[in-house]
Amino acid sequence: MPDEGAGGELSPADLERGTRLANALFGMGKQQASVAARMSKGGLDRSAIVLLKTLVHLGPSRSRALAEEVHSDPSTVSRQVAGLVRDGLVERRADPADGRASLLAATDRGVALLDAQRARFALAIARVVAHWEPADVDAFIALFERFLDDHRDHLARLITECAPPARSEGDS
Repeated sequence: MPDEGAGGELSPADLERGTRLANALFGMGKQQASVAARMSKGGLDRSAIVLLKTLVHLGPSRSRALAEEVHSDPSTVSRQVAGLVRDGLVERRADPADGRASLLAATDRGVALLDAQRARFALAIARVVAHWEPADVDAFIALFERFLDDHRDHLARLITECAPPARSEGDS
């Protein structure tokens, strides 16, 4: 349990753990950026992969729903989706609920690309922890999945607390 004081304030020990975890996540992000930079030389950048993965997870969706799911601006997502459509990884379909609108859907080629990427990534990550005791790997996975669930549940708060205020919010 956290050592929260009066008013829900965190203790110095909790803040230190938060700093250590933030530093670890930042370090992992830098390492992942190196992997993503290498992968983008193969044709797709990280943001395109995120959109494609999200679209596969959601199923056929409107562009606005996809943008909301990845916490991005609809115009940015629209530009990125255009590249995925051009590359044959995503297709536009008529929306049966509204003939004037279209739905975005991953193509078989897009799904196959993600499956191949996931298999390569799983193999690479398995190699990273191959020297760990299996029980340690299992414990790490369980705790990391728990962290991700809590992170998702607190995402709106994280965005609010971590992002600087927009200029329109009184910051000049």
